[in-house]
Amino acid sequence: MKEEKNDSFDVLRLKADDLGDMTGTLGKNFGFDYHYPLVSRSPEIKEILTLIKKVAKSNASILIQGETGTGKELIAGLIQFISSRADKPFVKVNCAALPENLLESELFGHEKGAFTGAYQTRIGKFELANNGTLFLDEIGDMHLSTQAKILRVLQDQEFYRLGGNRTISVDVRIIAATNKDLWREIELGNFRVDLFYRLNVVNINIPPLRKRKEDIPLIAEFFRRKFSKELRKNTKGFADETIKLFINHRWPGNIRELKNIVERAVLVAGEGKYVEPDDIVMSGKDYFAAGGKDRRKTEFETPVTNTLDLMEVEKATIVKALEITKWVQKDAAKLLNISPRALNYKIKYHQITHPNWKKNI
Repeated sequence: MKEEKNDSFDVLRLKADDLGDMTGTLGKNFGFDYHYPLVSRSPEIKEILTLIKKVAKSNASILIQGETGTGKELIAGLIQFISSRADKPFVKVNCAALPENLLESELFGHEKGAFTGAYQTRIGKFELANNGTLFLDEIGDMHLSTQAKILRVLQDQEFYRLGGNRTISVDVRIIAATNKDLWREIELGNFRVDLFYRLNVVNINIPPLRKRKEDIPLIAEFFRRKFSKELRKNTKGFADETIKLFINHRWPGNIRELKNIVERAVLVAGEGKYVEPDDIVMSGKDYFAAGGKDRRKTEFETPVTNTLDLMEVEKATIVKALEITKWVQKDAAKLLNISPRALNYKIKYHQITHPNWKKNI
């Protein structure tokens, strides 16, 4: 049966609502920032979701691979969500965020006096995840010595705390993720081949956004609805030219990049208007490479002043942000990446006023 082609945003909106419910449930259960859609028009993503349903209830280790921003953490959370360990702890560790000595303490814990500064016994992530799941993010950045200890836990389901001599047994399922080519890392001597085989019982390779263009309008619409609701702003949708830009862009930052671009676009788009190409923040090179025809408005160019006086430059930047956001202080604060309270203080300090404000500062 031939699938009916329907590019209507009514369909996208309906799916976005369903997605909002699902991601909200996941976020509540696991404390993750779930803002990526879980449905897809991509055959590759549908195959991944089908595979997840088959393997989630097993205890097999899973290795998730994909570029930065493709949603590896979301997939890990989804696996836990439908697994037989769903009501058990789901503990995550970013292996790239800590140096080797701190990462070992984070994973295995330590006894009091194990090293300088170890003033009390600390329980590690493996113990905290007992009977549940441990998510090791960016495992390709883990030091070889720590990899060896992880391998032992996977083989024996037991370990020692740093500075301890008591064997601690755990029942932990491992889900690992990396944006690196682990075969390449193995060839370079940076990753243990035996650990790779232990982790790679089930492999999930998430394709980058540029290889699933059919999902881009759906995901963009999901984010538009999300941020329109959060900002209490009515936007009608995306102009056709904007969708073309999205589809043609290469998205090196993948879904995370799309999320950030849509958030800012909703922020600066006109009330009750479509999101136009002028509202999209891309470098000039990326904009024209994606098919942009006209030079965009210079809303986000740094204000030009005839002085290097820091106070004058700050005042000009604040005024520019207020102009872009139609003098809505909350939106301007978000654009400037400061708190509304901090912006209000600076507005008073620089004696900036506007007739639309209820109280003239």
